[in-house]
Amino acid sequence: MATVPGQLIWEIVKKNSCFLVKEFGNGTASVQFSKESNNLYNVNSYKHSAGLANRKTVTIEGGKDNAVVLATTKTKKQNKPGSLLHKSIMKKEFRDMAKAVSNQVGDNYYRPDLKNAALARLSAVHRSLKVAKSGVKKRNRQSAKISRK
Repeated sequence: MATVPGQLIWEIVKKNSCFLVKEFGNGTASVQFSKESNNLYNVNSYKHSAGLANRKTVTIEGGKDNAVVLATTKTKKQNKPGSLLHKSIMKKEFRDMAKAVSNQVGDNYYRPDLKNAALARLSAVHRSLKVAKSGVKKRNRQSAKISRK
């Protein structure tokens, strides 16, 4: 079977895809998002297209017990969805995780163009995993003054 280039696949799929979400803003301006699982920015573009047009993809998601999962696709296993992703679970400090993501994505020549996007996604996922400190809530003094009147 002949291999079809990713750019050609993207030209065919970019306007019609089951992952495409169109949002309309002010006037005629519209933004196209993508619901693909491996899309770091969730933007409908060739660079960030995950699996549809690019063979190498990067995913960063939250795991169990404040862990972060870094998943990259194996290029040789494209026709085996069960073993397609290589997952790494990271339970380190944020700086160590950032260095690991930077090394895996950028310095390892996997997808250096997605290095900044992967670090931004890591930051957002790590921030979402933090648990708020439980303690005594501060009372809003202004609302107490207004209610007394």
